[in-house]
Order: sequence, then C-alpha cells, then structure tokens
Amino acid sequence: MSTQAPLILGIESTCDETGVALVRGTELLADVTATSMDEFARYGGIIPEIASRAHLESFLPTMHAALEAAGVELADVDAIACAAGPGLIGSLTVGTAAAKALATATGKPLYGVNHILGHIAVDELVHGELPTPVIGLVVSGGHSSLLLIRDLARDVVELGGTLDDAAGEAFDKVGRLLSLPYPGGPHIDKLSQTGNPDAIRFPRGLSQPKDRERYPYDFSFSGLKTAVARHVESLDGDVEDQKADIAASFSEAVNESLVDRAIRACLDHDCSVLVIGGGFSANSRLRALASERAAEHAIEVRIPPIRYCTDNGAMIAALGSVLVRSGVAPSGIEFSNDSSMPLECASV
Repeated sequence: MSTQAPLILGIESTCDETGVALVRGTELLADVTATSMDEFARYGGIIPEIASRAHLESFLPTMHAALEAAGVELADVDAIACAAGPGLIGSLTVGTAAAKALATATGKPLYGVNHILGHIAVDELVHGELPTPVIGLVVSGGHSSLLLIRDLARDVVELGGTLDDAAGEAFDKVGRLLSLPYPGGPHIDKLSQTGNPDAIRFPRGLSQPKDRERYPYDFSFSGLKTAVARHVESLDGDVEDQKADIAASFSEAVNESLVDRAIRACLDHDCSVLVIGGGFSANSRLRALASERAAEHAIEVRIPPIRYCTDNGAMIAALGSVLVRSGVAPSGIEFSNDSSMPLECASV
C-alpha cells in the first residue's frame, strides 16, 4: 500500500441510489451518485426490480465519473468497500457483485460493510474523527436506530430501534394521507414550517411510564400514523385548510420522540456527543430540536450536511477507511449479503 493514508473506493447500492466515492483517510476526493428515485414517484414507493436494473445501468458510468473527479486510476486504490447490508437484496447484489469483480481483477482487499454504520462514519469527512464514546442516531426511510459507539470498527451496541415504522417511512405514509408527492418527507418538512406544531396533540409512541421503562431507547410510529389517518378522516374531505397544521403537529410528534430518546441515551451513557445521520436527518425540525435540547445538557450535536444524509458512496468509503485504519481484516470475496445485517457488525 501507499505510504499515504489508504485510498478507499466505496460502493453504495442498498436501495435506489448508486453511489461511488473515493476517500483518503478522512478526506473525500470524489463522490458521485446516480438515483432512480424519479422512476418511483408514480408508484408511491420503491420497486426493487426497477431499482436493481437501474444499478446495473448506472454503476460503470458512476464509477468512471468518480475516478475522473478524484484524478486517480483504479490501480491507485488501496482497498474497496461495498455495502453488504442492510438493504434490498437485489440492489445489494448488484453492488457487491461489482465490488467482488473489481477486487478479483485488481487484487485489492475487499470489505463488505454495514450501510447503517456508514451513516455515522460519513460524519468524519466533515467534522473529523469521532470522539468516543458517542451516541449515534440513524434515521431514514427504513431505519430508526439508536447506537452506543465506543469504537466504530469494533464496539457498537444497538440500544434501541423502531418497533414498527421507521421515521422516514411514517413521513411517506402520512404524505400520502395528505396527497403530497412521493417521497413525503421533504414535502411534509416544507409544509410543516408554515403550520402550528401545537395545533393537534398527536400521540407520542411509548410515552407511558410503563413503556418508557420497558422500551427506554425504542421508537413506535404506527400508532401516530393511525391517529393522523383518523384525524384526516374526521375532516370529511376538508383537509386543505388544516394541512399545514397536521404536517407540523405530526412532525413535532416524530421529532420529539427521536430527540427525547437520543438525549436520554447520551445522559444514561455519559456521552457528550450525539451524531445524527441517515436520510431523515435532513429534516429541519429534527436538526433544530436536537440542537436546542442538547444545548440544555451541554451535549454536542454533529449532523453531516444534507448532501451526506441520503445514501451515497462517501459513507461507504468513509466506513471502509475506518476499518482499514483500524487494522480490521478484509471480508474477502466469499461473503453473502445480509438484508438484515446486525448493527453491531461494521463489516462481514
């Protein structure tokens, strides 16, 4: 390997984004993403077969664009990292098959890494290496997870997660109830900024004392989604005048649940830093509320810029860089994808 920090090629293909990036140490050299999101607007959700085919079409052009942007050749790469899970199995297979082919052709070590932990690792490209221990909150369309991270490469504990819908998933479902375009998250976020968050008192999942004791770090949003649906039904089609207030009140309920448990985890585990990542971390109210509540307890909040919130190759390359720098052994090319990869495992 080079005497410089290792150069890592990262490949992301867990859902509908094909991402390829190059990272040296904690420096991002290039990050290129192709998305098939527009193809799913008419379906109101991801169609796995379409997503897989889009990855097949996009991978080579995306990789060549990333190499060109970084000003490097494939031969200059020291190691390859690809998302091995969690994710859609067809989409994962396209990315890992490409990574295994590249590793075989070039003789470079290959790491099959955890997509969820990539959402935490990408923060290092912006704010520098993670202090430890830290609490990580990963929130997206498919995941709402609270993590205690003592060593991102080797010591991660899943404290809690959603018992039903993920935060982003709940936003998409409520977006449909309000006749908003897919995906619902950005549209509800924008609409909520013109509404009154106290207009409607929607339930906060697992907020009763017995639930808080049994599920101190878990989330539940299905009951909240049902409450919104019943409220919309009660309006008998006259939703437009209340749409902004519904969006704001719903958003407040979700974000209070997320922030409440994240701050509690920081206090319980004596962590002075909270890192928030994932597609839903782009939500403006989550960012504001987390900063406000954390300041009350002298907790630092680190949230990557919005460009790093959605799935991207940079997060995979960043986690690959963490593993290489920590001396973790490569995965080899015999590993299988794991659509429900445990969050305690940074790599396979």
